[in-house]
Amino acid sequence: MLLERKESRLCILELLYQQQLEMYQNRTHRVDHRIVSIDQPHVRPIVRGKARTNTEFGAKIALSVDNGFCLIEFLSWENFNESRTLQQAAENYRHRHGYYPEVICADAIYRIRENLNYCKERGIRLSGPPLGRPPADPEINRERRRITRQDAARRNIVEAKFGEAKRAYNLGCIRGKRKDTSETLIVIQFITMNLWSMLRDFLRKFLTPTKPYFSRKFTVFQGEVTHSLPLVA
Repeated sequence: MLLERKESRLCILELLYQQQLEMYQNRTHRVDHRIVSIDQPHVRPIVRGKARTNTEFGAKIALSVDNGFCLIEFLSWENFNESRTLQQAAENYRHRHGYYPEVICADAIYRIRENLNYCKERGIRLSGPPLGRPPADPEINRERRRITRQDAARRNIVEAKFGEAKRAYNLGCIRGKRKDTSETLIVIQFITMNLWSMLRDFLRKFLTPTKPYFSRKFTVFQGEVTHSLPLVA
């Protein structure tokens, strides 16, 4: 009679063997739900294509920044297409505020036809150049380029939030071993970031009352990240 922990480990080893055998027989290096750690079977390899680290291991997050506050729209240990999370993020925004955002500043990967039609039907302007030929009027083209640059600058906020979370809140090295523990640590880190942001906004009212630091526009910024996670073999 095996203990529950050892029985679970045995099932993981059996699945790992089946995956390795399948890749060997099919002469491939890819298999669905591939296990890369016996102690952390929920961790998946996610190919990122970066120069320093081509493959990363950890949870993938779809993040939105709403009025300066970070919100986790979707979190998964499997690799997913982040463009599919935009519509749900917009619905979450409507649930919080009672109306849709005026602008969604997102990366180019979110500009699929489904999202463009979704935003058009609800009066949301999705950042990026509109489809079709540019107008002949140079003034209109100049204004469109200006708006595109402005939206790109706004979207950089979400990239800065990822950098802040990794640099100051240790998001890049989650020490939790269990799946639920790691997810709890990730959420706590973003909650801490939001609390510090609230404190800075509160103190800024007294220090610089005539120059607000963050423009209170109802804008959603979308992004994604995979945090690095030390594996235990």
